[in-house]
Amino acid sequence: MKTDGIRAALIDGKAIAAKMRTETAAEAAELAALGWQPRLVSITVGDGAASEVYVRNQQRTAENAGVEFEARTYPETISMEQLVGVLQGLNADPRVNGIIIQRPLPAHIPVKTLQKAVHPLKDVEGMHPASIGNIVYNDLALGPCTAVAAVEILKTLPLKIEGLDVTVIGHSEIVGKPIAFLLMSLGATVTVCHHMTRSVAMHSRAADAVFVAVGKPGLVTGDMLKPGAALIDIGINRVDGKTVGDADFDSCAKVAGWLTPVPGGVGPVTVATLMKNAVLATRLQMAHYRAEYALTDV
Repeated sequence: MKTDGIRAALIDGKAIAAKMRTETAAEAAELAALGWQPRLVSITVGDGAASEVYVRNQQRTAENAGVEFEARTYPETISMEQLVGVLQGLNADPRVNGIIIQRPLPAHIPVKTLQKAVHPLKDVEGMHPASIGNIVYNDLALGPCTAVAAVEILKTLPLKIEGLDVTVIGHSEIVGKPIAFLLMSLGATVTVCHHMTRSVAMHSRAADAVFVAVGKPGLVTGDMLKPGAALIDIGINRVDGKTVGDADFDSCAKVAGWLTPVPGGVGPVTVATLMKNAVLATRLQMAHYRAEYALTDV
């Protein structure tokens, strides 16, 4: 529903996520009937207060999507070697189909090193270097959840992505860069802006769609958008006790044609993508085990 001064149609991420969960649940049931019940294990290290909400949301979404979910918490004093040992055990366990590493981690646990220890076939977050690298070759087996979710949201809009002019603000390894590669594979013309870009507004005003994932509230304002453009706001920030995105909602809503709210936009679709990845990972592992251990004539 639009209010005075608001032009943009708000994109309902919760509705998109609900549709994805229904499809995922059906696939999960098929796999369970074949003896491959999709199962995720979440790893939290230290005080879990910072990630408690995320874990709870993931568990609730998993249950709705027919995916089993186990949350494990390890003491902050655990060593890197011990934690890698835990991951190696989960990698080898055929009953575990996906591993989630919750953030933040203690200072002595480098997240990139830990992510590399997760087997690519169980990398449901899509953050293993192999998973991200595969996107360059247009192989979206298990892609980074947030990047995939943001692009999936764009696909729901009545816009032809082939030839679409898109500006991505933010070039992180797990969000901005994968979004750019995913969009290029779909035929879009993509400009990526970062902290050294001379004029972000010049690029964003020329775009039919703008993605922003920087972590700076109010970074994108209405005068930075082409009238009628789609704005996918991936930022999550806390301002005065409220969760807000990277876009100034009020000014952008008066100019954009479509806009993701924060919360309720990209977030729910990201978690739904995680569950979709869990089911896909299970299917990939089933195929791997059958190929590896199938009986052959001798």
